[in-house]
Amino acid sequence: MGDHEVMMPHHGTTVSSSLTEAWDTTGFTHPHRKMMMHMTFFWGHKTEVLFKGWPGSSTGMYAVALTFVFALAVLVEVFSLFSVIKPGTNKAAAGFFQTGMYAVRSGLSYMVMLAVMSFNGGVFLAAVGGHAVGFALFGSRAKKSGGS
Repeated sequence: MGDHEVMMPHHGTTVSSSLTEAWDTTGFTHPHRKMMMHMTFFWGHKTEVLFKGWPGSSTGMYAVALTFVFALAVLVEVFSLFSVIKPGTNKAAAGFFQTGMYAVRSGLSYMVMLAVMSFNGGVFLAAVGGHAVGFALFGSRAKKSGGS
């Protein structure tokens, strides 16, 4: 067996280590990807959020990414808590509108979830903070009842 070959257990066969790298499901190595994928929370501005290469390694762009995730989370709360259908509206039209709004809210929610899956602590805090601020501004009972 050569230096780059591995004996497969229970099979009695020899496989090149370059093939076994492709089978690695830990997320730490991949033959076509040079960047390490984090599987635990980490702190730092060098991360990818939602899109390949974004925000890059710039601190300013990282701040833009955090602001974007924060705004997405606020929008999720806005769409979750507002009802804009007036009484007497055509039921079919109201149903289509509600379905469209639900689809938009679901899409935004999934984008926030995918951003948090970057495992960056700042992105996580931006998402939680956005949900909290959105709820406080648009959904809390204290706001609706004037604080009493």
